[in-house]
Amino acid sequence: MKENKTSRKTTGLSEKASDIILVALCCVILLIVAYPLYYVLIASVSNPYDVYAGKTFLLPSGVTLEGYQSVFADPAILTGLFNSVKYTVVGTVFSVVVLYLAAYPLSVKTLPGRKWLSIFFIITMYFGGGMVPTYLVVKETGLINNMWALFLPGGVAVGNMIIVRNFFENSIPKEMIEAADIDGASKWETFIKIVVPLSRSIMAVMVVFSMVAYWNDWFTSMIYLPSPSRAPLPLVLRNILIKSSASASQASTISGGFAELNKMTEMIKFSSIIIAALPMLIIYPFVQKYFEKGFMAGAVKG
Repeated sequence: MKENKTSRKTTGLSEKASDIILVALCCVILLIVAYPLYYVLIASVSNPYDVYAGKTFLLPSGVTLEGYQSVFADPAILTGLFNSVKYTVVGTVFSVVVLYLAAYPLSVKTLPGRKWLSIFFIITMYFGGGMVPTYLVVKETGLINNMWALFLPGGVAVGNMIIVRNFFENSIPKEMIEAADIDGASKWETFIKIVVPLSRSIMAVMVVFSMVAYWNDWFTSMIYLPSPSRAPLPLVLRNILIKSSASASQASTISGGFAELNKMTEMIKFSSIIIAALPMLIIYPFVQKYFEKGFMAGAVKG
């Protein structure tokens, strides 16, 4: 009996020690991931000279909002914000709908040619025509300076489609699909009334993935949307930052010369990062509870 009590105590101490190590490790990882964003946040409201001097390691120094004022002084900001919201909403809805319409048929094992269709999609993950052929295709289809140029060429993210397909295969009860068939439901009714409601968790994951991708995408807009009035927020912020980086002739017209201009450039840089990232940081906590559940359910299972 004494030996059993001793062994239990030893096991308890071991479990406690492992929990402490695990919590400490998670805290370290959290600091590594969160600190860069925190540093950018405090740097965006600090005097750049204090940032250079290392005075903003934990707290802001010489608090100022000049960077944000300079960014929002540009009238293109509101237009870019509206464009980003529009592109993100439309692009997310389009991508999620297309993902579902592509993933569900591929999850049905009786689909004719299912193997070859899957191979066809997978090939596109590794091989593409490149920027110039894609641009020519978009141009010939009349999509230049049209927001659909952001969605149609890459409407199906194959990696995400595979995750959704695996979710349908592993998490949608086959008995419910068979019961719907017996009751006379069409394939479309089964998809809308059974599959879609039961896959809200993976849908939340795909919504987050698509939103982040479209919100941060400025390069595609720069290529296909030459009109400044159609530029999304990240592209507008990029243009503002480029304008703030002046040449020697520009610096001579500013009080303080290069030093003052460089100070303003640094403040605009940090402020732009926060402005671009803030909307996604606000939205993410509301869908985070679905994220892990949906992603793990859609993972490949042996």
